[in-house]
Amino acid sequence: MTPPPNPADTRPADTGPADTGPADTGPADTGPADPRAVDTHAAGTRATDARAVTGRVVRAGGLSLRIAPRTLVVGAVVAALLAAVMVVTLTAGEYSLTLGQVLASLAGRGDETGDFVVYTLMLPRLLVAVLVGAMLAVSGAILQTVTRNSLGSPDVIGFTSAAATGALVVITVLGGTMLQVSLGALTGGVVAALLIYVLAYHRGVSGLRFVLMGIGINALAVAANSMLITRASLHDALTAQAWLVGSVNSRGWEHVVAAAVTLAVLLPVALSRTRSLSMMELGDDTAGALGVRTGRDRTLLIGVSVLLAAFAVAAAGPITFVALAAPQLTRRLTRTSAPGLVTTALVGALLLATGDLLVQQLFPAAQLPVGTATGCVGGLYLIWLLASEWRGKGRYA
Repeated sequence: MTPPPNPADTRPADTGPADTGPADTGPADTGPADPRAVDTHAAGTRATDARAVTGRVVRAGGLSLRIAPRTLVVGAVVAALLAAVMVVTLTAGEYSLTLGQVLASLAGRGDETGDFVVYTLMLPRLLVAVLVGAMLAVSGAILQTVTRNSLGSPDVIGFTSAAATGALVVITVLGGTMLQVSLGALTGGVVAALLIYVLAYHRGVSGLRFVLMGIGINALAVAANSMLITRASLHDALTAQAWLVGSVNSRGWEHVVAAAVTLAVLLPVALSRTRSLSMMELGDDTAGALGVRTGRDRTLLIGVSVLLAAFAVAAAGPITFVALAAPQLTRRLTRTSAPGLVTTALVGALLLATGDLLVQQLFPAAQLPVGTATGCVGGLYLIWLLASEWRGKGRYA
């Protein structure tokens, strides 16, 4: 008769070396005993897939560089198209110049007429369009990635409308200078971002809550803008309404310098968080498991996006569509999970520069602001985007 087992003897047997043998690696032990272990494995798989999509990493010494051949090709093509648009803009404007005259003026060997047309009339306007388009595109790319929503754009969430509110207060109430209008736009955008962040914060910031709160703030800002215009004098109301459309007409070198300095300072900050942006595409839990400080990085990136949008509004008014469409177009062209910020900036610059060129060529006498063209195209694009989302074809549907 077999004696009953001693409970004290079963403890060593359960923890001894015998449990590490081949018998423990059979099919019975491959089930999801710990859900967290399964999630971690899936997270690692998704991260590997994301790295495979965005290219490969080349390391040399202490430096590493991610190379995505398709992204490089797309960026080169977009840069070439942008250069072509810039040449056409300078040579086919209201005051037609030959390419030789433009090059002579740029080289400092042009005549007085050519220098005046290039340096006073055409080049500042063109550079503002390029820089503002790049700023809006990068701002939209950051927001769409952080919120993981294709509607996460500064002109949908309310950053640009609130920046316009700050500028309108200066125009219609204070009667300030252009510098004060720019400061007002910056203040309005920052205040709106703080309100949205505080209202959307609940144990962290959810992308959906952030977008919904932003849409509400946008509605309030639009209503405030209408009230400010209706209560202003006729002259101030006309000035404010023209500014609200968004335009690069009559822009000078002070606007070029301000936009260039802003982009030169803020774009490297955003590029330094490229890895965080890529990981946030996988969700906060996965990004945190991969070592990303999502709370800190999200706050920093949202701040960069707000400043880019606010300075863009200060330079050219609330131009729509560019921040919404440029990141999505870049995703589709490069076929990556997250848009490269440099490529996105080039696409945004191309969109706005092309829109301004078309306005100049199609309506030379009317001098329509570029915001009318981007608004019309942007409305059609938004309809298509919403239809795609409802049908389940959108990326964030």
